[in-house]
Amino acid sequence: MHIPDGFLSANTWVPAWIISAGGLGFCLKKVGTVLKDKTVPLMGVVSAFVFAAQMLNFPVIGGTSGHLLGGVLAAVLLGPYAGAISIAVILTIQCIIFQDGGLTALGANIFNMSFIGTIGGFYAYKIIKSIVAGNTGILVSAAIAAWLSVVAASSGCAIELSLSGTSPLRVALPAMAGIHALIGIGESIITCMVVSFVLKVRPDLVYNE
Repeated sequence: MHIPDGFLSANTWVPAWIISAGGLGFCLKKVGTVLKDKTVPLMGVVSAFVFAAQMLNFPVIGGTSGHLLGGVLAAVLLGPYAGAISIAVILTIQCIIFQDGGLTALGANIFNMSFIGTIGGFYAYKIIKSIVAGNTGILVSAAIAAWLSVVAASSGCAIELSLSGTSPLRVALPAMAGIHALIGIGESIITCMVVSFVLKVRPDLVYNE
């Protein structure tokens, strides 16, 4: 899902950069109003875990690559805005240090994974959780939202590739969404396991808006 340099045209990556920069500015402002003492060290721990999970990549025909996202896990523990910032920081480090994803495409990668995957995934989680109560609701909601977030973020990537003329939508969308529908199952299981463990040992760490 990390789009490399040269895969997006300027009329796609420039707006993506502008939207992502503005979105991250908004997230920083929101986080500043709700930041708690436990949030900063927890951001470090969650970011390190997600960073390690994202380093495992799978090649995708007609697209770029597939991997675990971790956006919903970050949002469930940190909240949507701190979660989005954590994912953006991870993507930036991966881009600059490990050349995983291009610098021109970084805005699009942040848009797909921080905003569609993390913030969008969080609100899917929140809606489902309002229907299913208790810890069971948290786990079910996190699992479903994690799967949805991966598929939605990969679909956003496919649309950007199509808009740039890199790969036709009829090729990129099935390839990206198809492989990520499978990856999303693993994402759901891992998210559910981590959140279940946190609920048992430190339920106060689960974000409660």
